[in-house]
Amino acid sequence: MTNKLVSFIKELYQTDEFIPLHAPSFNGNEQIYVSETIKSTFVSSVGKYVDDFERHIEAYTKSPKAVATVNGTAALHAALYMAGVRANDIVITQALTFVATCNALHHMGAEPAFVDVSPVSLGLCPKALAVFLDEHATLTEHGAVLKMTKQRIKAIVPMHTFGHPVELDELMLICHNWGISLIEDAAESLGSFYKGQHTGTLGDFGAISFNGNKIITTGGGGIVLCKTLDSGARTKHVTTTAKVPHPYEFYHDEAGFNYRMPNLNAALGCAQMEVLSEFVKNKRKLAHLYSDFFSGSEFKFVTEPDYAHSNYWLNAIICPAPQVREALLKETNEKGVMTRPIWQLMHRLPMYKNALKGDLTYSEYIESHLVNIPSSPVKSLAEV
Repeated sequence: MTNKLVSFIKELYQTDEFIPLHAPSFNGNEQIYVSETIKSTFVSSVGKYVDDFERHIEAYTKSPKAVATVNGTAALHAALYMAGVRANDIVITQALTFVATCNALHHMGAEPAFVDVSPVSLGLCPKALAVFLDEHATLTEHGAVLKMTKQRIKAIVPMHTFGHPVELDELMLICHNWGISLIEDAAESLGSFYKGQHTGTLGDFGAISFNGNKIITTGGGGIVLCKTLDSGARTKHVTTTAKVPHPYEFYHDEAGFNYRMPNLNAALGCAQMEVLSEFVKNKRKLAHLYSDFFSGSEFKFVTEPDYAHSNYWLNAIICPAPQVREALLKETNEKGVMTRPIWQLMHRLPMYKNALKGDLTYSEYIESHLVNIPSSPVKSLAEV
């Protein structure tokens, strides 16, 4: 299988050179907009492209207000803060995620609790969440708390793994019944829709990343999607050092964050947003080609849930056995085709090893069986 897969990927990308997992694509107005920004001298946190970029995201996602930040972790940190998460609170999330999901809440002084992921989405499993809450939580007049420590369970953070939307209706119902905020870690899912609604807009807040390996990039950057104009205005205030507007005085009415996206990054983002729809189309075509390639084999290609329209940010396969996964990773990388395993589960990392956790059987299975394969947009598919 390895040789066939390597040949197939090299034919797709029409190169014998090294093929990365996911590379940015700059075929639009990126150089023009960035050059304009440099000429204007407004390259930092003030400039027209920041506002323009936020409007682009609002129009695409149908979010009432989008607030640009310096990176995706900062966006998630701000979303948690806006949802009322504070020191000593419990935030429930999935163990199968990138470390930034946990770091954002950790640096607020909150603690993660881990539940399993769903075979439907590879994201936070509603059934596992319900079991966890029934076992470990109780509902009081002040909200959900842990039975053992009486700590508040303030938020639930599902992550849309590889861009595939989680089962949001079920998760939102659980959050409603328990009085817990829902914050979507939509870092990987720009261009993904849950039952026709963009990810990051169904929970109380959503956070998107524009790191260099995401479906579009601002070099580094993120954005908070806010459910109301009022919460958006407050998020903008808090993430821009909480400075009260004034022609020249510097007065700050609370301890805010300096999470402002530079105008230079936003200029890049504006150009990327102009071609986002084409990127998504291209990546969905690529996913279908991969799906056909693996059809009938012992490898399972990860597809979008029935309710979703996914951006297929990173394509993934589930290998028949851990030793097959190890061999595939080693051999493909040796042959110049970058593949990678999924992240190590969060409770295996030293800083989160003592976190409360439920049964993580499926997360452990995915950790030992999944491989990501090259997912950059393919130029030859643009005309298909």
